[in-house]
Amino acid sequence: MRRNKIQKFKDFITFPLRALTLIENDRWGLSDLSSERFDYVSKEVHGYCLDVGCGKRNRFVSEYLNGKGKGIDVFLYEGLDEENIVGDITRFPFEDSFFESVTLIASINHIPVHLRDTELGEAYRCLKLGGNIIVTMGNPLAEILVHKIVQLHDELFGTDYDMDSKRGMKEGEAYFLKDSEIIARLLRTGFKNITKKFFITQWGFNHLFVGWKR
Repeated sequence: MRRNKIQKFKDFITFPLRALTLIENDRWGLSDLSSERFDYVSKEVHGYCLDVGCGKRNRFVSEYLNGKGKGIDVFLYEGLDEENIVGDITRFPFEDSFFESVTLIASINHIPVHLRDTELGEAYRCLKLGGNIIVTMGNPLAEILVHKIVQLHDELFGTDYDMDSKRGMKEGEAYFLKDSEIIARLLRTGFKNITKKFFITQWGFNHLFVGWKR
């Protein structure tokens, strides 16, 4: 599922088109935004991975990690089963030091604000020493604009792209988090050597953070 240089060039040139037309599941020789995001994140994963907020079909683990991990969520999205569902996000059903990487791909902002540190603490607990956490977040303006476009598209054409509206935004969730909050929470949890990397083929409107359990 990795993109070659030619694919990345096409994705870079067509980013506005891909963002505004809501390409899904890689069409017309172009990557959809989620596939692109998964590609960037997969390069940061080091071994057996826990994907928190895995979403439809557990795509990241099943397609980009070849099944080498676990995907969990609080909502029974299409393609998930009961083993993917976690009823209590303050206690993950895994042993200490079980994973080598933990990913929160466009999901940390959907953790209720009063539980964010607790859930990050669970990610830290489940990581092996030397393991890493990868958190993605878009530019605030881009995040709001994309959500509005998706909502409007669903209303006009009867599509079902807006997963947030489908399950319902809960109290304490947000459409985005500021970088400063993400970094502060990762540091407070105990993660070290935090770095930020931009998604070049999305013109820098999306990025990720990597932190380490030392």
